[in-house]
Amino acid sequence: MAVTTRTIDYCHNDVQLEGFFAYDDRRTQPLPAVLISHAWAGRDEFVCNKARKLAELGYAAFALDMYGKGVVGRDPEENARLMTPFMNDRRLLQERIAAALETVRGLPQVDPKRIAAMGFCFGGLCVLDLARTEADIRGVVSFHGLFVPPGNTRGNKIKAKVLVLHGYDDPMAPPDQVQSLAKELTDAEADWQIHLYGNTLHAFTNPVANDRSFGTVYDETADRRSWDTLRNFLAEVLN
Repeated sequence: MAVTTRTIDYCHNDVQLEGFFAYDDRRTQPLPAVLISHAWAGRDEFVCNKARKLAELGYAAFALDMYGKGVVGRDPEENARLMTPFMNDRRLLQERIAAALETVRGLPQVDPKRIAAMGFCFGGLCVLDLARTEADIRGVVSFHGLFVPPGNTRGNKIKAKVLVLHGYDDPMAPPDQVQSLAKELTDAEADWQIHLYGNTLHAFTNPVANDRSFGTVYDETADRRSWDTLRNFLAEVLN
């Protein structure tokens, strides 16, 4: 196996963005691809490592950039400052992640008809919004994501299959929001699954999450189970 990695520059609204691309160059191309949308801090090593792991499984993986080349938050206050403009302007968010999708579609290593997207926390909301805009994509996966609907996609039909992997005790998106998301996905005629992990908080896939007062705690079992579920889902939707 020879996983090749490189950064790829792309733009949206004159903002220079930088994605991290990984694939196994020994595999027959073009490859099915997975976009990976980062949490509120920005495109960091966490999502780059996920891209490498997916490349080992045979996918072309692209850790996208929502904030701008080299822009990564250093603390919760800065992370919130970076995320807030996109939470306040969901059309901007949707257009920014759509730019990443179009960038990936144009890569020679990628089969443009076999693309899925996954995201963590804020990134989970981003990929759900991608599906909400009726994007032509095979599937989306939210890991401990945010569920607040954008307000500009009501009445749309979701084409992508949807997988939500979520902690039942996540204070960022509590059970009533899970129920509301289920209704929203049903109304949009989506093929959807929601997997809830008991006694599990926000950021359960992140080994450095250890702030129970903030509601972010790593959970090794939920991390392993959710990754296994992701692998099965990708094998289904990207065949």
